Amino acid sequence: MVQRRFAGPNPLELVENPRPPVLSHAVLGMLIFVLAEIMFFAGLISAFMIVKSAALEWPPAGQPRLPAQETLVNTGALLLSGVVLAYANRVFKRDRRAARLPFALAILLGGFFVGFQGVEWVALIRQGLTLWSSQHGAFFYLIVGLHGLHAVAALAAMLWAFHRLWVGRLAQSTFASVQVFWSFVVLVWPFLYWRVYL
Repeated sequence: MVQRRFAGPNPLELVENPRPPVLSHAVLGMLIFVLAEIMFFAGLISAFMIVKSAALEWPPAGQPRLPAQETLVNTGALLLSGVVLAYANRVFKRDRRAARLPFALAILLGGFFVGFQGVEWVALIRQGLTLWSSQHGAFFYLIVGLHGLHAVAALAAMLWAFHRLWVGRLAQSTFASVQVFWSFVVLVWPFLYWRVYL
C-alpha cells in the first residue's frame, strides 16, 4: 500500500505504508453504522420509558400483555446464533470450508428468531394489539418492528456472505463486517426485551 506524505526534498514523495490498518474499511464502516443505530434505539427506548412511567396503568386496559416467557425462548435462539457466528468466524480464519456448518447454523437460528417474532405479531394482532390500538401497541411495533427490520437485513447480509463462502470468495474483512452487524442485532435485543417485554 502506498501513501503520500510530506517529507524529504520532494514534498509529494511516495513511500510504502509499513503498517497494515488496525481495522478494515468494511469493519470500520459497519462499526460507525452500528454506533448510529445504538443511539437511535436509545432514543426510542427513552421515549418509551417516559410514556410508560407517565401512564397510570401499563399495558393500558383492554390491551394484551406481551408474551415474555415465549419470547425468552426466542431470545435464547438469537443469543446462541451470535455465539455460533463468532465461532464460525474463528474457524474461518483456520479453515474456510469448516466454517460453513457453524455459519449455516447461525443463519438458521437467526431465521428461527425472525420467524417466531412474526408468529408472535400475528397472535398479538388477533388479541387486539395493533399499531393504532394504543401507545403500548405503537411503541411495541415501532421498537420491535425496527429491530426485526435490522434482523432481516442482517440475515440477508449473512446469506449473501454464506454464498460467497460457499463459492470460495468470502474475504475475512467481509465476514467480520457481517459479524459486527449481526452482533449488533443480537446484543441490542436483550435490552429491548428487558425494557419492552418486562
